[in-house]
Amino acid sequence: MTVQQIPEPGAPLPHYVSTAPFDPYSVEAMTEAQSRVYQASQIRLIWWRFKKHRLALVSAIFLGLLYTMIIFTEFLSPYNLHTRNVDMIHAPPQRVHLFHEGQFIGPFVYGRDMTLDMDTLRRVYTDNPNDVQPLRFFCRGDTYKFWGLFEGNLHLVCPAEGGTFHLLGTDRLGRDMLSRIISGARISLTIGLLGITISFILGIVIGGLAGYHGGIIDLVVQRIIEVLQSIPSIPLWMALAAIMPVTWSPIVIYLGITVILGLLDWTGLARAVRSKLLALREEDYVLAAQLMGASTSRIIGRHLVPGFMSHLIATATIAIPGMILGETALSFLGLGLRPPITSWGILLTEARDVSVIANYPWLLLPAVPVILVILAFNFFGDGLRDAADPYK
Repeated sequence: MTVQQIPEPGAPLPHYVSTAPFDPYSVEAMTEAQSRVYQASQIRLIWWRFKKHRLALVSAIFLGLLYTMIIFTEFLSPYNLHTRNVDMIHAPPQRVHLFHEGQFIGPFVYGRDMTLDMDTLRRVYTDNPNDVQPLRFFCRGDTYKFWGLFEGNLHLVCPAEGGTFHLLGTDRLGRDMLSRIISGARISLTIGLLGITISFILGIVIGGLAGYHGGIIDLVVQRIIEVLQSIPSIPLWMALAAIMPVTWSPIVIYLGITVILGLLDWTGLARAVRSKLLALREEDYVLAAQLMGASTSRIIGRHLVPGFMSHLIATATIAIPGMILGETALSFLGLGLRPPITSWGILLTEARDVSVIANYPWLLLPAVPVILVILAFNFFGDGLRDAADPYK
């Protein structure tokens, strides 16, 4: 074993001996957990904080599954959107069973017999225990056009040959409610995303100019925002939606409703951007960018907006439910989307009559996904806002 020699006084120290003072905050002095946090990116830190918000995490998973589902709407629907069964008009939901007379059969439904109540002139449906109809999975059923482009007939679940399967009942024309709710999700969920894109762009541009320049530009923008926010939303939506001609195609109506929702929802986001830029425009790095000759658009887009983008994303997630409710309200009042396009608001138009609700309460089922999606977006937005807040 060799013994290391102690250097003579005044002699240079070996390379393995550090002459720097000990820094307790250096990476080498940190524990493994502290080093992991110190070296993590901003996105990773937000993700770690977001995971602690259990309700927001569950909401994010739920919304992710819904938006994945709308890609395969035609495959997930048991029937075609417009398939009618005249023998099952206003039929109540069918129950799925697994056992028949104590014997395991697998998922199946009982066939139904229909009688007419002569006192109320209502159709009365009763299960026939002798008619067992096993459900089929990954089966061939009604033909459809996948996203309106490719023809297909593959479904996740289908009724037995010659049987029926209406898990959520049927409407006044004998159309399957489950298939129509799944199809309506594609319109109701995407209209919020398209609308918030328009609102996001307008809010950042208009609010950014008002907050960065101030003065007369800020004064004019603030007065416009106050005027728009003072007008009741529903009457304003109704007035703008009523302007659209009835001769327009359903797709043009859909785009028109999206633009209307986007044009009227940018005010809150613009105020948030303005307040942030009023504080950030006095920072030294903004002055450095100005001295280097950077343009206004570059300073706002490359230096100021990225500093609070996480806050903007959280604000946008909270604004999406308002647009979904706006489309649902317009369609419910008959001033929004029109058939053959189907949305949750259009499906709820059949439940406007109290007598219909009393006799056929399952027609209110399209309101359930609306409520769940609104709650999920609110919980998700709250969790994302808390996770993106650097002071929490």
